[in-house]
Formats: sequence, structure tokens, C-alpha cells
Amino acid sequence: MDLEEAKRLAREGLLDLYSPLRMPMVMVRGEGARLWDSEGREYLDFVSGGRAVTGVGHCHPKVVAAMREQAGALVHVSNDFYTEPQLRLAQRLSALFGGRCFFCNSGAEAIEAAIKLGRKHGYQTAGSEKCEIVSALNSFHGRTFAALAATGQPKYHRGFQPLPAGFLHVPFNDVEALRGAVTPRTCAVLLEPILGESGVYPADPEYLAAARKFCNAHSAALILDEVQTGLGRTGKMFAYQHYDMEPDIIALAKGLAGGVPIGAMVAREPFAGAFEPYDHASTFGGSPLPAAAALAVLEVIEEEHLVENAARIGRRLAEGLEALREKMPLVKRIRARGLMIAVDLARPVAGEVKRRCAAKGLLVNTVGDSMLRLLPPLVLSEEQADRGLGILSEILATVAQQ
Repeated sequence: MDLEEAKRLAREGLLDLYSPLRMPMVMVRGEGARLWDSEGREYLDFVSGGRAVTGVGHCHPKVVAAMREQAGALVHVSNDFYTEPQLRLAQRLSALFGGRCFFCNSGAEAIEAAIKLGRKHGYQTAGSEKCEIVSALNSFHGRTFAALAATGQPKYHRGFQPLPAGFLHVPFNDVEALRGAVTPRTCAVLLEPILGESGVYPADPEYLAAARKFCNAHSAALILDEVQTGLGRTGKMFAYQHYDMEPDIIALAKGLAGGVPIGAMVAREPFAGAFEPYDHASTFGGSPLPAAAALAVLEVIEEEHLVENAARIGRRLAEGLEALREKMPLVKRIRARGLMIAVDLARPVAGEVKRRCAAKGLLVNTVGDSMLRLLPPLVLSEEQADRGLGILSEILATVAQQ
């Protein structure tokens, strides 16, 4: 399929939701940290398939083999039945985090489940008045209604009001604002350990420590949205492990099954016990096929030491970008935690940089007009990291001269 045919079919068959984001290419194949389009052009993928999804790379042989084997045996049965892939996956995630799992199909669904669980526990402990969810300004938690209400960005709310009630937003990393917002009415505090969609802003250690303290004081759940940060991206299996605290509930998705849709909410006691039969459900949640893919992804992360690789290659990229910043005024600031990196630019040229990088064979993401976001797969090699830095350096130098 060529590009013009793809555009025509999109106009005719798809709701117009993604056209401002679409790059002028039809992707047909992927391997590791590389992609190829329908014209045979090769790209170095510094977005992991788009927003941190293909953490173990495109079409990892072990993940593909697990999916093929499972697809030939059993693709789907509902949660009216037990299946081994789902149970083994729950066992693995519980061993990594503790607690028990609920499986769904996306990060937004995992957040919805976490919100419902926090509300249910609040209701059980103090009645319907204990219902408020506190989250951060500039956060992003998804586009379903409760996840959207928790998202602290009014631009995503416009046209969809009234949103579900009971959500409060406070400035990120503001301990005093958080202290004032968490009250006996609070059933949960929902935070990203690193603001991802807004541009890779890590939580201060004292901020997450305060969130833990305030939740303890008011019997509220501390929920961490690890949809983008989880599963090795930051150089730890979970981003909260960079901090001296632990959450009650985490939400996972994106990188969990190597590109196959799956989400997971993992909850510790006493919150895990708040859900009773029929309180929540998902038709496809934890189906054998995505569960088998997720199991293979977790095995690859462990066997290939990808958490350690993310930390090592992330440092290499951050150091290279800092060297660019020192000699290039266009580059204002670098924020990095493992393979989750933001590059602030001095002028609103991020879109131009993104387009020029793609033309040279490097795929990057933008946040607004003046920020680049890099989310390479965890399998990125030193050679690929250096090649990507070389392309980005060349493009930034060209744009800076204009």
C-alpha cells in the first residue's frame, strides 16, 4: 500500500482523530529498534512504536514464538474459565510488585480500575463521603471519562464536560498543596512518578514521600500510574523504585506485551480485598494471547538484562545530549531517567526537527512546539544510540542556523 492510498482509505474509513500526528509513511515491518516503511526506507525508532510500547523491540523472536504457539492453541476464552497464561502472568507480576492483579486492555482501563478500587475501599471504610481522588496538574492518565477527569490538563477536558465529580488537581511536586488537598474525604492519591506526556518531569523524592505519609494518615490508597514508566524504561523495573517509598496500587500497560493490547492493575492489601465478585470486569482482560505475549516480554526483560541496559544506554544518550547542549544554544535543557528523555528547545521548532529527523531515518516524538521526547526501546545498542545522537545533532545544527 502506498502513501496516497493509505491517506484515501483513512479519509474514507477512519474518524479524523490522528491526522495531525500522522507521519507521511506507511510502516510495514519492524525488527528490534528498527522500522521499515512501504517504500523500503529504514528508520531508527526512538519512540518504541509510539510512546514507549515496544520496549523489547519490534517483533522480538521470543515474543513472536510465544504468540504463534498460543494462537495455535487458544486465542480467547472469557474469565468464566481459568487459563494458564493469565495465571502465570499474575504470578509473575505479583512476584515483582506484590499484591494481586486485574487485567484489562489498556492503560486508561487500568487507571479506571484503580480509581474504582480506591473509591470502593473508601466507601467500605468511611461511606460515600470518602470519595475524592487527588491528582497532579499537567498529569495524563488516559482518555476514558474517569481517567480524563483525573488528568490535570484542561485542554483534554474541553467539549467533554461535565466530567465525573470528585477529582482534585494540585501542582506537581508541591508538598504543601498536596497536604492541603488530602483530607478525610480522600480515598486515593493518583500520581505519575514521572510526568510523561507533559515532558519527562520526575517527582521529587520528598513529594512522593509526602504523598505516602498523607495517604497513610487518611487511610487513602497511593496509586502510581506506571503505564509509561514501568517495566524497565527508567532503569528500574518500576519508576517508584528510584524512591524510598512504595505505592499501594500500580497501573501498567504500554510495554507489557510488546505491542499487543493489555493493561494491568496490581494492588496490595488492604486495598486489593476491597473488590468483590462482579464489582469490575473485562471481557478480553487477561486473554490467553496477550497474556502469553506479556509473559514472554517479562522473560526477555529478565534474560537480556534490559533494565540494566536501559540505565546504561540512557546514561549514554543523556551524556551525549548534555554535550550538545553545552555547544548548541538551541538546546536549553535535558531531563532523563533511563530511556525516558526530554530535550527542551529554545525555539518552537520541535515539529521541524521531528520531520527532518524522520527524513534522515530517525523517529522522535514532540511535546508541544519546543520539546522533543525520546523513548527508545530497551534493546537499543550503543551503536544505535550513537547513530541516533549523530542524526539528531546534525538536524539540530541545521535548524539552529536557520
